[in-house]
Amino acid sequence: MKSTTTTVQMPRRLPVGAEVQPGGLVHFRVWAPKRKRVEVGVMPTADGAQSDVRLCELTPEPRGYFAGAVPAAPGMLYGFRLDGSGDLRPDPASRFQPQGCAGLSEIIDPHAFKWRSSSPQPLALDRQVMYELHLGTFSPDGTWAGAEAQLAELADLGITVLEIMPVAEFPGRFGWGYDGVFQFAPTRLYGRPDDFRRFVDQAHRCGMTVILDVVYNHFGSFGNVLLEYADEYHTDRYWNDWAAAINFDDEQSGPVREFFRANARYWIEEFRLDGFRFDATQSIHDATDQHILAEVVEEARAAAGKRTLLMVAENEPQNTQLIRPAAESGYGLDYLWNDDLHHAARVRLTGASEAYFSDFRGTASELAAAFQHGFIYQGQYSQWQAAQRGTPSMDLERHHLVSFLENHDQVSNHLTGERLWRLSNPARYRGMTALWLLTPQTPMFFQGQEFAATSPFLFFADHAGVDGDAVANGRAKFLTQFPSLATADAQRLLHRPDDPDVVRRCRIDFRERETHRPAYELHRELLRLRREDPILSDRSTYELHTAVIGEDIVLIRYLTRDRQDRLVVANLGTELAFRPAAQPLLAPVPGTRWEQVFTSGDVRFGGSSSGPLLRDDGWHFPGETTVLLRLAPEIIAPE
Repeated sequence: MKSTTTTVQMPRRLPVGAEVQPGGLVHFRVWAPKRKRVEVGVMPTADGAQSDVRLCELTPEPRGYFAGAVPAAPGMLYGFRLDGSGDLRPDPASRFQPQGCAGLSEIIDPHAFKWRSSSPQPLALDRQVMYELHLGTFSPDGTWAGAEAQLAELADLGITVLEIMPVAEFPGRFGWGYDGVFQFAPTRLYGRPDDFRRFVDQAHRCGMTVILDVVYNHFGSFGNVLLEYADEYHTDRYWNDWAAAINFDDEQSGPVREFFRANARYWIEEFRLDGFRFDATQSIHDATDQHILAEVVEEARAAAGKRTLLMVAENEPQNTQLIRPAAESGYGLDYLWNDDLHHAARVRLTGASEAYFSDFRGTASELAAAFQHGFIYQGQYSQWQAAQRGTPSMDLERHHLVSFLENHDQVSNHLTGERLWRLSNPARYRGMTALWLLTPQTPMFFQGQEFAATSPFLFFADHAGVDGDAVANGRAKFLTQFPSLATADAQRLLHRPDDPDVVRRCRIDFRERETHRPAYELHRELLRLRREDPILSDRSTYELHTAVIGEDIVLIRYLTRDRQDRLVVANLGTELAFRPAAQPLLAPVPGTRWEQVFTSGDVRFGGSSSGPLLRDDGWHFPGETTVLLRLAPEIIAPE
């Protein structure tokens, strides 16, 4: 059945996709410059055949767009027939793919969902605690509803920002989400779009904000229909680690930039998200006057209106231009991942220094430098990369850098995906955890880290209909950068990324909150101190100073004007009697003494309770322990 579309100009919120209009109409608009003719086909029932669809020809518009309105309703499936032949193809800007990447698109009405709460006003940028999670492994059933059940507990722990790994529709039954091919369609694997909205709504009710990990550096290679509509989505100007680079500055880049600006606005407006984490920004190439990242951030903030958004970047070269304001030729983001701190901490905890860890020794001086100055590499020569690495961060306030001991990549880059606490000495790990959380960079947890989860996190991907051997071989080759994983014995132990059992093994077991109660209480207490201690919680009250003693001890002093100083003493080595105490950061203010507030060696956290640091004969630093001290009035013995 064929008919023509309504050509009356209709108001649209976004430039592409299907938008429900008054009067029983749906307006469709698609960018297809390589096509001379585009028809939209709407299927009246979800279980119908393509032969039952009603075909309506769309009207050509300037710059390669086709558009028109037809009678249709939310819940109906649709697709586009290209140049008058072949099966219907899904919409590149589909809002939902209920049958996966190869199926038809579904018309979604975003206004049908009834929001119960408004977005909470985020805390100040320096008060955030982030939590990265993967929806498919964060609950037994791997759904939005399953994850929603954990929100109240996360809020009670002290988490303020949920960072959701990518959810754009991707092929197969499971995956990390970094190979998404429908940027506007939350994957059917975790539920329907309204399930996502309900998750965000409940997070807001719990006082947390939600940011989405978005992949704007490449499209997934499998199940991608974009090139059926336009070759110009890609450019060969640049090299990319994963697939062809996205075209942000070559010929016909205007509609591509518009596509991504619209995508950012879509998530903010229709899902009330509170910001984004931008994946691998070093591979988002753009030589125009205004970089596409700056443009996307500007578009998202405009869509948010008065709401405050949080914008986070992952950037391997650690380019601080991303988080500098436009007045300094920056892109205007808020946070940048600090890989250097992670690498130094991991080397210290595990003793392993290979591949990209080979630029680090895990010394106290490296850790102190990271806490004092941000990045360890700010333009020095990197042996691993055989080039200069990093950019200056000394002038940045520390909270603009996101620090972590675990994230999805770093856990999975171990042969068996083991968590860091299992690769380290327990006491040293507690001490490092305390040192990390008692410093002012913005902390980020990886799911389950807070209670020492035993579940691994491994790379998994199921590209339906694609040779799984190719994916497995590619992963194996990637891991050979680690000499310990390049041996024949190690390679034989590698798992198959397309094995469904891998996903099952990676699922979080929240019963471990109780069975691993000491670890959970350690993180809970440290987050309470960050939140409630009047000095740690307010960067306006102190100056930060660091020092090191030998190869093992880091000192961090929060120096105040009103005798409210805090002192963090982290000994990541063996016990040390320090005398004479030739280190000024240890000196109390006249009329005061040091009083212990916290120790990672407390029996509540699984330690054996270390004795006092100050004894009659001087300072004693207990081994593999971090202690927090505060100044208190000196006790004057009666005469």
